[in-house]
Amino acid sequence: MKKLFCALFLAACAGTMSAQEVVTVAVHPGQGEQKISRHIYGQFAEHLGTCIYGGLWVGEDSEIPNTQGYRTDVLEALKRLNIPNLRWPGGCFADEYHWMDGIGPRAERPKMSNNNWGGLVEDNSFGTHEFLNLCEILGCEPYVSLNVGSGTVEEMAKWVEYMTSDGDTPMAKLRRENGRDKAWKVRFIGVGNESWGCGGNMRPEYYADLYRRYSTYCRNYDGNRLFKIACGAGEYDLNWTETMMQRVGTRMNGLSLHYYTVTGWSGKKGSATEFAKEDYYWTIGKCLDIENAIKAHIAIMDKYDPKKRVGLMVDEWGTWWEPEPGTQLFQQNTLRDAFVAALSLNVFHKYVDRIRMTNIAQIVNVLQSMILTRGDKMVLTPTYFVYEMYKPHQDALSLPLDIDTPTREVRGDRTIPLVSATASRDDQGRVHVSLANIDADHARKVRITLDDMSVKKVSGTILHSRRLTDLNTFENPDKIKLRPFKDAKYRNGAIEVDMPAHSIVTLEIE
Repeated sequence: MKKLFCALFLAACAGTMSAQEVVTVAVHPGQGEQKISRHIYGQFAEHLGTCIYGGLWVGEDSEIPNTQGYRTDVLEALKRLNIPNLRWPGGCFADEYHWMDGIGPRAERPKMSNNNWGGLVEDNSFGTHEFLNLCEILGCEPYVSLNVGSGTVEEMAKWVEYMTSDGDTPMAKLRRENGRDKAWKVRFIGVGNESWGCGGNMRPEYYADLYRRYSTYCRNYDGNRLFKIACGAGEYDLNWTETMMQRVGTRMNGLSLHYYTVTGWSGKKGSATEFAKEDYYWTIGKCLDIENAIKAHIAIMDKYDPKKRVGLMVDEWGTWWEPEPGTQLFQQNTLRDAFVAALSLNVFHKYVDRIRMTNIAQIVNVLQSMILTRGDKMVLTPTYFVYEMYKPHQDALSLPLDIDTPTREVRGDRTIPLVSATASRDDQGRVHVSLANIDADHARKVRITLDDMSVKKVSGTILHSRRLTDLNTFENPDKIKLRPFKDAKYRNGAIEVDMPAHSIVTLEIE
């Protein structure tokens, strides 16, 4: 009798534990109000390391297969992501870049020292024409960061004219002499970058006045309307945002914010590929803290701009680890980085009434990149696959949801959820739900309800590997990749999902 009681007690406990493990997600398909701008999926390319040279550009005479000088393999990979915009030329490099050095015959362009990034010689073979033509090939919008730190108002004004004027103007004539007859469409411009740091070490009051002056001379030519983005804060510098909203307000169309998941709990950046479980959880906590930063800056913006006319542009974000030995910010990319990408995008989706753009740093070979190259070899990173599986969310209606998930305490006095979710509805009425099981060790059952929506079909993809430290290498480029996901079933009025430990899933629900 005693043995029977113990067996029944253990069975009851097991049943209770199983019930506690079920994560519930209630999606409300009929309550969406705001679209997730495709520009939240923007990219960033700075003249740094091998991001431009060897990553995007090899020149027409290269033995590496290329299209008009651009790496063909990289072009094709980027086209699959439906990249909405690309930011260039920096970053810190932008405030030392003088655009007239990068036009005209490449053999005649002057060389310069890239003092921000190791003093490497920049030959200016990739300039305005090469960048804007690349954007046309990729079908994305250019976002050009203009030089405030070491540039003049005249220089900035002439660059805008060179790029966008179709008239009989001096800079339009110069552009035509350099082989481009029709002006490009350039909507997004950044008036300086990190002016509080590498862009000039300015006080916010001083930069606010400079912004008002410089932006005045950025003119709209021939139907091209500029979206002017002011330099904003780094992480929690709320005084910078307060000053900009007070002194500039709606003279700017957007205000930037930079946030990196960088220094680890030990006080060091740490390795991109070798980390313990506690390092992983600390990274997740630091990553998710971006939501607190966003809310703090939005609260200030709402005070001065309740109609939300000024967009918050998170135009630099991502992980920042120690570079691979002997390289300049060349950073490998593991499943941990994929989680930072997915969880950050989930946060951005929640604030689409204010967040108009984000740009992960960076597109190729630097920091949290989509792609790595070495010679004629190319590899796609786990972060690339997050962007691929999240494509359905671009320009889809953001759907509110309620989630009940276990949590975990991590170093730094943070509490993190063990499951994260986001949802959207596209123009065809299909609902997409992206789920991240953050738990390093345990599979999770997730139960998704969708109010009164009639469910006919559920399909999905999964990003998963045996270890969090797994990555793709040039020798083994397919260790981590997207695979069809079969463990989601609709039954009893809900979608039941069995998620492996440390996995990311996107479901398409019809």
